[in-house]
Amino acid sequence: MTAPSLVLASSSPRRRDLLARIGVAPARIASPDIDETPLKGELPRAYALRLAQAKAAAVTRGPDEIVLAGDTTVALGRRILPPADDEMVQRKLLGLLSGRRHSCISAICLIDRAGLARTRMVETVVAFKRLSDQEIDAYVASGEGLGKAGGYAIQGRAEALIRFVSGSHSGVIGLPLFETRALLLSAGYPLG
Repeated sequence: MTAPSLVLASSSPRRRDLLARIGVAPARIASPDIDETPLKGELPRAYALRLAQAKAAAVTRGPDEIVLAGDTTVALGRRILPPADDEMVQRKLLGLLSGRRHSCISAICLIDRAGLARTRMVETVVAFKRLSDQEIDAYVASGEGLGKAGGYAIQGRAEALIRFVSGSHSGVIGLPLFETRALLLSAGYPLG
């Protein structure tokens, strides 16, 4: 049997870059169109898993294709933090995260050739230093965290403001590579 082709169900350039780190280049990229609004009372882990599964299911899969999708959710306790759609939201998010620990929950879903969905979830604890107003202003002015869950990008300038990470660094960026590699191997995708 020939190796399957990989479809990445994501428009995120970060997920493509992360896959390249483990020698994986998707044969096709498809951007799933799903509603990412949290359900009433939905907890962060359930939300991240639901979105990863919905993204994978929203992409049409050919007979020799496997589909990989992921979602990274930033949570402060039981509260799901939104992406920073504008600078005002980003300032508020960084103020909430300042000096506190929060969770980055990364869920991945792979649909194999037989249509079987396999999932993994990784929770990483991240703690920012106490941020001054000037540090928040400078980070917001960089434009780096706009559109990102929690209002920051750990792979950029924000990394210098983070005092503690316990878990998957790649999971915070958008795709936990250890678990992703295991799922790809389990679906017959060739990796070195």
